[in-house]
Amino acid sequence: MPAADVGFVVTCEHGGNRIPPRYAKAFAAHRALLDSHRGWDAGALTLAKQLAKALAAPLIASRTSRLLIDLNRSEHHRALFSSISRALPREERARVLDEHYRPYRAEVVAAVEGVVASGKRVVHISAHSFTPVLDGEVRSADIGLLYDPRRAHEATLCNVWVDSLLQALPGTTIRRNYPYRGNADGLTTALRRAHRADRYVGIEVELNQRLLADPKSYRKVCGAICATAHSSADK
Repeated sequence: MPAADVGFVVTCEHGGNRIPPRYAKAFAAHRALLDSHRGWDAGALTLAKQLAKALAAPLIASRTSRLLIDLNRSEHHRALFSSISRALPREERARVLDEHYRPYRAEVVAAVEGVVASGKRVVHISAHSFTPVLDGEVRSADIGLLYDPRRAHEATLCNVWVDSLLQALPGTTIRRNYPYRGNADGLTTALRRAHRADRYVGIEVELNQRLLADPKSYRKVCGAICATAHSSADK
């Protein structure tokens, strides 16, 4: 699809590990957990900001910890609230939904619908990162691209993007639908239900957090992702 017919939206659901003051007491004993991969996606917001700038796209990002509420889960999902926030009174959980979850979701929906209403295909890129080791298993990729393989435009974009990234970053391990399935419960999955496959393309970019150990290398990876995103979406 020509560049003029594509509009981008960039989001970052797990960009920080902040806890609003109202809930600070509930999380006071969990600082180490907040700082871990369970509290946030380290490095994801850096990538999201660079992508938004490179693509001239709106950026919708949250710096509130997923341990309060996970913005990348449906309201009915069992992991929407963490074990810590599930212990909050029912009225406080409802308040979290009303003040944090629903406004974020509504802002993303509005941005996506704005592009669709303009007659363009929206390419929604959601920036994430993953821990190098989970439950004793070493993750084998540097970059993961998550998509729904049943949607042809998403599969084509990711195939082109992988090829472009391998040229820009020789020796890098890039995997499709890794370390998670792209069609599992999440924000992109919810948006797919609302929009036709030829109007909405939802891709989650996952970076291995081990890359953060070398800031120069991480900047190079982020730069390559940004440099190849637009041309990959034009195919």
